[in-house]
Formats: sequence, structure tokens, C-alpha cells
Amino acid sequence: MLTMFSGTKIAGLPPSVTASPPPPQLRARATSTQSVHNTTASTHTADSRERRRLEHHEADVVIVGAGIVGCAAAVAFGNQGRSVILLERSLKEPDRIVGELLQPGGVNALEKLGMADCLDDIDAIPCYGYEVSYYNEPVHIPYPNNLVTSNPSKPPEGRSFHHGRFISKLRAKARSTPNVTVVETTVTDVVKSGYNGQVLGVECQTAGEKDYFFGAVTLVADGYASKFRKDYIPRQPEVRSKFWGLEMIDAELPRPYHGHVILTDAPPILVYQIGTHETRILVDIPEGLPSASVKAGGVKNHMLNVALPNLPECVQPAFRKAIEAGKLRSMPNSFLPPTTQKTPGLIMLGDAMNMRHPLTGGGMTVAFNDVVTLSTLLSPSTIPNLEDTSAVVTALSQFHWQRKSGSSVINILAMALYSLFAANNTHLTALKTGCFRYFQLGGTAISEPAGLLSGLIRNPLVLVYHFFSVAFYSVVCRVQAEPVWKAPYVILVESVLIVWTAACVIGPYLVWEVRR
Repeated sequence: MLTMFSGTKIAGLPPSVTASPPPPQLRARATSTQSVHNTTASTHTADSRERRRLEHHEADVVIVGAGIVGCAAAVAFGNQGRSVILLERSLKEPDRIVGELLQPGGVNALEKLGMADCLDDIDAIPCYGYEVSYYNEPVHIPYPNNLVTSNPSKPPEGRSFHHGRFISKLRAKARSTPNVTVVETTVTDVVKSGYNGQVLGVECQTAGEKDYFFGAVTLVADGYASKFRKDYIPRQPEVRSKFWGLEMIDAELPRPYHGHVILTDAPPILVYQIGTHETRILVDIPEGLPSASVKAGGVKNHMLNVALPNLPECVQPAFRKAIEAGKLRSMPNSFLPPTTQKTPGLIMLGDAMNMRHPLTGGGMTVAFNDVVTLSTLLSPSTIPNLEDTSAVVTALSQFHWQRKSGSSVINILAMALYSLFAANNTHLTALKTGCFRYFQLGGTAISEPAGLLSGLIRNPLVLVYHFFSVAFYSVVCRVQAEPVWKAPYVILVESVLIVWTAACVIGPYLVWEVRR
């Protein structure tokens, strides 16, 4: 290790780094090589590992971002015996309108990580499925009881909560995990070897002073607005719309303990309870929507004149009060397909690497499943030494494909459903109507889509089957809605256009999931 740093130019560090001997932090890393290389050695005590993290700022894994992914990864690797440094710009409880609904598949992954207790004592609300309302006509979509969960005697249950409270519990869990040190600092850049481009750690600002942290692996999980994505991920997010969110107080929901999706000719609206008295409402507003234009009165006009009349009557009073309170916030709804990562020493995870529309509330489920998969591939029994860069890069290639069992269905479903629910042409509207009528059939037409939505059914073929079943059923609905004399036209012309539209909706997302 000492020879690697001696005389080597390291991007992001002062020129003195190229001199021999290296600066104290690098020299400390070099002189402790054997300890870093063999984290399970009996002579490597917990005290020395903690001292190395605190004094020399080095560990097996340096994690950027103490959010959903970062905290879960810190706990997973720490429990494996890896030395972990978790970095976060601000450890204050965040206040955001994202990450508030965890599907049953995500709850299962959280249990696998030994972190289920993070859902306790945060006033989390159980969620047992959805109610979808189409022009005030509701259909109940419960999570299916016949799917295997971590506790077969208990029906599938999601949880919704205040994002900040959940993050605080995750951070507390990380702090209490052996081998993990949490540091409040602002990461400004990565540190790379000028010889082979390997990422060696990060440069930070800690209490106004320049600082460095080094790891055999640097895991970046800095969220949807990642400052490092553009340098290491070949594609950038596409923003499809924004969710504008309000917090309603003591709102009366048509079906308690369920998420609600409100569908009309306007973009979709989501409603779900996040606390004993608080209910989140998210109103989707695509770019350029006329009813939300400045000329029409902006977002508030859309809220009062479009969203409000389309809500169930029991929800309208609380929504009106929330609008009057004026605490309106937005978040972009983005799409970013996954790609194989090949940068030695670096792993990007979470929204920094892969995003989908939050309509289905699957983001955290993907995140926790990713941590389960990655920590398994990088476990000490598989890769005893994380300094074995080639083994880690090979594991990342395996991760790209293995993670798809927990991510592909959610990615495809979220984007395809949003295309239907935000329909802006005749054939998409026909598919949206057909989708709702398909749910009304009951049986597997509800249970399997609900299983896909919840993260409990992971087979993409099940998704493809139901999506095209919806397409053909949409044709049936169109034939039934038209006079007899129009039936031949619908069957011969519109049926082809509707099915073709369905293929155009889901096809690109299927392709993205099989690409490297």
C-alpha cells in the first residue's frame, strides 16, 4: 500500500501528495495496511479500528450520505465486521415530502437487515393496500394474503410515516452498530489515484476545515440531486413532472390504513396517512400543464380549481385548510435507468444511481433490497478483503443483474402506470379506463397487480402478462362503450392502436432493464 501512494499523483489532494513520503493521513493508511487488509484478524481490536476511523479517517467502507441507503448500508457492513465511516452534511432531522411510504416488500428487506425496529415509536401508520378512485368510482386493491412474507402468519403490511422521523431512527441504528462511525461533514469531491483512476476516498469540509476520509470502497448515496452522478453514471435523470405536496390535518379518508390514488382526466393525486393526525397529499403536475400556468394562477389555481373538486368529499375540507396554510412544497418526479458500474473503488447506490416515478411508492423498497443484495455479494465470506478491487468490480457486475429481482418490476410498473394514469391522448385514456375496469374484475386481476406493487411479486413476466391483459381488456371496454355500428372500426383499427400504445408505453422500460 505504501508503494502505491509513494510518488503517485492523487486527484483532489495537494501537490505534496506526489512526494515521498506521503502526507500523514496516507502514511497512516499505508502503515496500517495489514489491519485494513484483514479485518477479521484476532489482533485487530475494536478500539484500534475505531481509533483508525476517528484519528486517521480510514475504514473498509466510506459512505457518503446518511439517508435511507447510507444508513442501511452502514448497518449491513458494520454487522459483517467491516469498518465503516458514514458521512452526512447535516445530522438534523430532515423535513421532506419523499420517502414516506414503505411497501411490504421493503418492510421484509428491512427485517432481513435487522432494522425492523426503526419503524417503532415514530407514529408509523400501517398500510394494507390501496383504494383507486376513477371519477369518484372506487375499487379496493388490498395487498394479497396468499404471498409469502417474512412472517407467514401475518398479512402483508406496509408502513407510512414522517420521513424525518424514520431517518432519525435509521441514523440512531447506524450509530449503535459496531464498527460504524458517523461524521457530520460536507463531502466536496472524491479522491482518486492519478495512476489508475481508482477512487480512494473523499475530500470534505469539516467545521470549515479541509478534511479527507479514505476507504477500500467509497459508497456514494447522496440522493436524487447527487453532485457526483454526472462524473460516474453515463445517463442523467429525466424529470417527467413534479409532485406538489401538502400536509392535511385530521383528514377523513374513504378507506383508512390504505393509500389512495385519485384518477380523473387530470394528472393523478396520491393520498396516504403519515401520522395519527397527519395525511400527505401529493398532486402531480406535469411540465407545461395549462391549469398550473402562471397566466392561469399557478399551482394554487390547479389545486383549488382542478385537484380540490376531484377529491372525495370527505377529504376536501382538510385539503382546503392545507392550501390556506400555504405550506406547499414540490419534488421532481424523475426517471433514471440503472447501469453497470465499473469505476474501481466506487459504488453508487439509491437515487444517485436509479430512479423511477414515485407513484407506486417503491423507492425505499428498491433501496433496502439493493443493500441486502450488495452486502451479500461483498460479504467477508465472499470477498474477505475489500482492497481486492478486481473482485469488488466483478461483484458490482453481478449486482447489476442480481438486483433486478428487487428492482425491475418496481421500476417498470412505476413508469408504465404513470404513463397510463397521466394519460394525455385518446389511446392512453382508453388504457387508463381499461386498467380501472380490469381491477374491477377482482381475483388475480387485483391480487397479482397488488403483489407487484407491494414488491412481493418480483417476476417481470407477471407484470408483462397483466399489462397486456389490461390492453386487450381496454379494447373490450371500448367495444362495449360504442354503438354496434362502430364495433368493426374499434375491433379492426382502435384495437391495434391501443395494443400498440401499450407496447410503446412498457417496451422502452423493459429494454432499459435488460441493458448493461
